[in-house]
Amino acid sequence: MTGTVEAASDTLPPDIETMREAASRLLDPDAVPEALPPVGEELAALTLQIKGHLELIAPEVRQAATKLPKDSIPRYCALGCVGEARDRLRALPSPAPGGDVAYARRLARVLNALCDHFENLGCEHRGAGQ
Repeated sequence: MTGTVEAASDTLPPDIETMREAASRLLDPDAVPEALPPVGEELAALTLQIKGHLELIAPEVRQAATKLPKDSIPRYCALGCVGEARDRLRALPSPAPGGDVAYARRLARVLNALCDHFENLGCEHRGAGQ
């Protein structure tokens, strides 16, 4: 990621419900074509929030995935998703019209995928300090 969060923390697990809610604010307009996505300061704040969520959850998923056998398909998929999140965080929005919304939606999609991996790997059942 950005180097500030490299290992899973010894605190409470990430709040998946809050993360999914933030992602849905960007992705739900896709379901209803006439709905408008957030813009301006709201979009910037939401993008920053999603980036923060990615910084929190990706190390958790990575840590859980590396505990699986090396030939495990769930391990391979989860680690691939962590790599995708890392790539998305390094990318910049396109300067084209709508580029900032498209960028935020890509971040939201990878956040949703990491939330799925987090739940599927049983991360939410870990206690603090594990």
